Amino acid sequence: MQKPASDKIIYEHPLNERTRTFLRLEHLFKQLGHHLPNEDEWGSRATIDALLDIVNIFGRADIKAELLKELERHRQKLASMKQLKGVDTRRLDQILAQLEESSLQLHQIAGQVCQELKENEFLKSIMQRNTIPGGSCAFDLPLYHYWLQQPPATREAELRQWMSTLSDIETAVNLLLSLIRGSTHPTREQAQAGFYQQALDSQNPVQLIRVGLPRGTPLFAEISGGKHRFSIRFMEPTENERPTQTDQDISFFLNCCTL
Repeated sequence: MQKPASDKIIYEHPLNERTRTFLRLEHLFKQLGHHLPNEDEWGSRATIDALLDIVNIFGRADIKAELLKELERHRQKLASMKQLKGVDTRRLDQILAQLEESSLQLHQIAGQVCQELKENEFLKSIMQRNTIPGGSCAFDLPLYHYWLQQPPATREAELRQWMSTLSDIETAVNLLLSLIRGSTHPTREQAQAGFYQQALDSQNPVQLIRVGLPRGTPLFAEISGGKHRFSIRFMEPTENERPTQTDQDISFFLNCCTL
């Protein structure tokens, strides 16, 4: 779920693994940015946790290659639109330049992304203990405890140094997700008795489903789907029981993002 600066709450659901990974990375980069300015020990701990989660993601897939493929796919698709009537060619050229610049920056990353962080003995020691509940407390990791007691400026400088290796990745992820989200305008739809389903054109794959509900609506959207269809259930949260699907007809905003 992403919280927009508007009067709606937006619920998102990726329909392929690539977009799913990009959304997870965006979430973690936001966590990094939020906690980094926090000068106390717990802010540094939260920043380290997000950083190590990013390192783990890069250990499971070649994200750099995935980003480069997606940047090139977007570049080709947008370039083919330049001759269409009514297209804002100035804005399109700006986007194409951003895609080109982002690809160039990624190509300049030598070797595997996060390799230096993976080989950092200090970070490795924390990562190994993080698999144990409470495993990074002071008596388990005295070096980590020592590091956390250093002046805030010292900790922040080192964190920023580690994060600097990821700045081009963050830029590419943010650019691609911005283009995907902005690829369609929302339509107003109706869910009968809290349920909505739609078939999809497999020849024009949808990357991301976005559902908008007015703030204050006592419901949340539960989205599921794949390349052929998706469904949305509008659920009523309860304090101690499992949420239940509402029996009311619900009006909502829908984006099927295809770029």
